[in-house]
Amino acid sequence: MTDFTFRPGLTALEAVGLGVRHRRGWALRDCSFRLPAGRVCALVGPNGAGKSTLLSLAAGLRRPTEGSLTVLGGRPGDEGVLPRVAYLSQNKPLYPRFTVAETLRMGRELNPASWDQATAEALLADDGLPMGARVADLSGGQRTRVALALALGKRPELLLLDEPMADLDPLSRHRTTTALMTAAAERSVTVVMASHVLAELDGICDYLLLVADGRVRLAGEVEDLVAAHSVLVGRCEGSDDPFAAHTVVEARRTGRQLTALIRPEGRPVLGSWQSAEPSLEELLLAHLRSPGVPSLLTPSAEPRGGGRGARGGSLPCPAPS
Repeated sequence: MTDFTFRPGLTALEAVGLGVRHRRGWALRDCSFRLPAGRVCALVGPNGAGKSTLLSLAAGLRRPTEGSLTVLGGRPGDEGVLPRVAYLSQNKPLYPRFTVAETLRMGRELNPASWDQATAEALLADDGLPMGARVADLSGGQRTRVALALALGKRPELLLLDEPMADLDPLSRHRTTTALMTAAAERSVTVVMASHVLAELDGICDYLLLVADGRVRLAGEVEDLVAAHSVLVGRCEGSDDPFAAHTVVEARRTGRQLTALIRPEGRPVLGSWQSAEPSLEELLLAHLRSPGVPSLLTPSAEPRGGGRGARGGSLPCPAPS
């Protein structure tokens, strides 16, 4: 069994000018970002935003139309990269006639150098799944657990998950999340988890990629991205725009009261305002509702290869207190 030794500074994913074109148009266009290794990354966006396309590119299942994507320092799908990556797609493909035990045996025989039978069995033991049960007879949630056991049993350096919790009940979701976080912490596994259920990502992921309309809108540490924004509530007096020197993500008026989510640009906001830090869900929803707001990447998310993607610059100073 081989172990992955985490090396500081290693990059799990790096995209430079990445684009994928379908017959109907661009699924991804001019995407540039970097994901440092060892992070648990939420890949967020509406349906059709390009999340699944990005994961399939990273898994080596398709090639980009333009630009480049590097995975663990190599080309996706190459002989030196493929054994180090585990990918679980939305449809979670398994052989229906196999038993659970036969499915794990397949994983062991396909990955003889890295297979961890104990990890795979432990993930299934929590639900009391009988090893002799056939996959075809399992519930959707049970099949998800078997597919995740295969992925984790491979002991990957990079784990790519496309909507992994969609058909799990709350208890199974909690157990599965705990197993994923344990693997990430103990082995420095980089996890990229696509989801459109924003609430289940808060407190789990420490890194964020927000994709909308095929482009990267936010990328970087969750903590830094949240701290770069501020929710301001106050009364709007006069005709002057108090946020003229700042980036306004979203603003709404109720009578003379104004509530705004802004990205401060290093200058004080004019007037008297109550300031608060947005929740992750508030931040993501506001950016999804405001497609014209410039993109933002924290310094660690800036591609070292020199990205071409349009963005609003690096991380600004923290929001006013």
